Amino acid sequence: MIARADHIISRDAISPNALRVLYKLKDAGYSAFLVGGGVRDILLKRKPKDFDVATDAHPEAIRSLFRNSRIIGRRFRLVHVFFGEEIIEVSTFRANAIEETRIEKTDMPMIRRDNTFGTIEEDAWRRDFTVNALYYNIADFSVVDYMNGVNDLKNRLIRIIGDPTQRYHEDPVRMLRAIRFAAKLDFSLEKETESALRSLTHLLQHVPPSRLFDECLKLFFEGNAQVTYQKLLQYDYMQVLFPQTNIILQKNKNKMHEKLIQLAMHSTDERLKEKHSVNPAFLLAILLWPVLQVKISQMKEKKVKFYFQLHQFIHDIMQTQLKSIMIPKRFQFAMQTIWIMQFQLEKRRKNRILVILHHRYFRAAFDFMGLRVQTGEMSSVIFDWWKEFQFSDEATQTKMIEKL
Repeated sequence: MIARADHIISRDAISPNALRVLYKLKDAGYSAFLVGGGVRDILLKRKPKDFDVATDAHPEAIRSLFRNSRIIGRRFRLVHVFFGEEIIEVSTFRANAIEETRIEKTDMPMIRRDNTFGTIEEDAWRRDFTVNALYYNIADFSVVDYMNGVNDLKNRLIRIIGDPTQRYHEDPVRMLRAIRFAAKLDFSLEKETESALRSLTHLLQHVPPSRLFDECLKLFFEGNAQVTYQKLLQYDYMQVLFPQTNIILQKNKNKMHEKLIQLAMHSTDERLKEKHSVNPAFLLAILLWPVLQVKISQMKEKKVKFYFQLHQFIHDIMQTQLKSIMIPKRFQFAMQTIWIMQFQLEKRRKNRILVILHHRYFRAAFDFMGLRVQTGEMSSVIFDWWKEFQFSDEATQTKMIEKL
């Protein structure tokens, strides 16, 4: 128990809506704690992305307290309390007991359903990492730390709670979460946490591809894509998430391919820092571009039905990738369009120029080409032409087309 005087958490750093939830639960006679990333980030003097609450109130009781709420989840029921665009997630303390089911053809126990409620201490044992198992008590403003998480914060360590091998077997996605938190917080992985993570990469093959897609969004679109990508390479996790790309990078050792991915990761981080929108399809298209490039380079008759062969390559690459990560159809379409537009931009057919310019994915395809120019994959002549063309008046554009 860390008393109010001995920690830096202030209610000023907590969302007013989260405080409303905490106080309403407390006033109704329940325990109410801010928990997880919100507590961790405030202690690290970072701005929390969201605020989660833990309580001894059951989901139905929480739902009856908040008219602006909804019970969600099957594996573990919790309550979302809605305040406009902000959602405060409220969970009931979970018990230590787990229901295990074995996956067909494996001996790997994974948690499937988990609706056994328990005490705050049992709840702390069920959390993934020590730094995420810190509780801020609204009743006396103390921090409750069962897992020595505050000490790991001071030492900048990501340490999994319990036996790493067992915890990773229960939910292999914890391995990706460990990498993500290490990258996000600039922390090191604790020795045993890291050792098990290195040896159990294969467990991710048992995770549904749709869930891995959600995890990829968190890995690459929280402002730490560049560092995260380096850690995925370091721990050999690219072979599970993007196996085709991993093979090309390992086999060809092409510096342009590597540089393209690095530039795209950096660009994504910069856009997020400047609060610009990002389309996951762009980065996914970058990650698989080396695979398409190698396939095209192996074409025997490039002039014979080029676009027919190109579409076939794209289809094959996508189908193989979907076995690892289930990419939604709208992103698949955007990726395919960005790729095909690379060749249309390079070709510059007179009667297609204006159609391409007004295409909804022109800007993305143009930016994609810009990164290719930076890597040295192609000269800047065509890129500079499009750069000038898009900002020219109609008369100048007509002249530029005529000169082609």
